[in-house]
Amino acid sequence: MRFVLASQSPARLAVLKAAGISPDVLVSGVDEDALVASLVDPTPQRIVEVLARAKAEAVDVVEGVVVGCDSMLLTADGRVHGKPKTREVAERRWREQAGTTATLLTGHAVIRKDADGVRTAVAHEATLVRFGTPTEAELQAYLDSGEPLEVAGAFTLDGRGGWFVDGIDGDHTSVIGISLPLTRRLLHSVGITLSDLW
Repeated sequence: MRFVLASQSPARLAVLKAAGISPDVLVSGVDEDALVASLVDPTPQRIVEVLARAKAEAVDVVEGVVVGCDSMLLTADGRVHGKPKTREVAERRWREQAGTTATLLTGHAVIRKDADGVRTAVAHEATLVRFGTPTEAELQAYLDSGEPLEVAGAFTLDGRGGWFVDGIDGDHTSVIGISLPLTRRLLHSVGITLSDLW
């Protein structure tokens, strides 16, 4: 069965490959900002689920399974942060989140297309992240690396940002970008078992 990852995230791809699946990668090209702006009073959980579903639906696959994901960081004050995209925004976020605990939300959508039609399952995973406090030199070096600019919450768990995460409560693969346990459950709900994919 064809397995498609609707994401350009190398971290998501690496998680799947390490878990025995080598997906085709097709980037969805969804305008995330426009889609979020079109939602009426959404919860943070709904935002990541809607974005994940839109990414999976945007990929043109005739038959097979498509997985879309989206992650955002929910801070203790209720704000949601995606990719900072600029050094200035990433630095501001790190100065606010250092030494705090926040929730990384990752929306997941699984779409199965075959002769029987289209089946879709959508959910999200929430993982608490306890941030450490980098020194000024460490923060500037991390920002210089460019890594935090293109990842939700301006950090990674599996890269340089992992030095500044004191711990997590929940699924580490979800923080990396795709929850293996949740994806397995969503695959089951559309009639696919791992043995179909390995």
